[in-house]
Amino acid sequence: MSMHEKEKLIQEIVKQEWDFFQKVRNEGGRADCQDDPWTFEVMRKSQFLTWPEPLLVSYRKDLETAEKEGRNLLTEKYAYMMKYTAPEEFAGMESLLPAITPEKQQLVDAIAEIQLKWRVSYEDAYPRLSGRGRPLYSSQDGGGFVSFETYLKGELLTYSISTLEQYLALCRDYVEQEKNLIMDVMEYTVGFYGYKTLQDAENM
Repeated sequence: MSMHEKEKLIQEIVKQEWDFFQKVRNEGGRADCQDDPWTFEVMRKSQFLTWPEPLLVSYRKDLETAEKEGRNLLTEKYAYMMKYTAPEEFAGMESLLPAITPEKQQLVDAIAEIQLKWRVSYEDAYPRLSGRGRPLYSSQDGGGFVSFETYLKGELLTYSISTLEQYLALCRDYVEQEKNLIMDVMEYTVGFYGYKTLQDAENM
């Protein structure tokens, strides 16, 4: 797959996610971020640019399957996040969501364990830049803030087993190469904002 073809596939995925995002209903009404397509696109593209083609294809299939079944993966993501931010409320709605099998939970936890270590390394290396982001752990949820861990797990729980297995393989490959996937995602992110490197963004 050429870079042009990969970018086209990523654009299709982001468009489907944005369409889902527009249909997410919030208790307090429409969220400001639902009227900010550029930021949404930057954040999602930055993640997907680090993914290999098979993983992108698998996730696109997840989105297509959900749409055919009348489900909204973005709504489900925010609902799954409540497992950590509002467990009592989540217990009351859990039966309305796709079941979280032990296999899926194990894959999600394995990915999260790796990514949390990467996030710590990122925050240590770029404290000013990372300070503008989310708190790190689910134990820090509250006061209107949702942690990196909670957001990550909420999203991962919407992925199919196939997508999770491939994503975990990608993470383990990065670990073997002593690379940091979060650093790569953030390099793309700051690039969209006009910075050449993470250090340039950190210094601003």
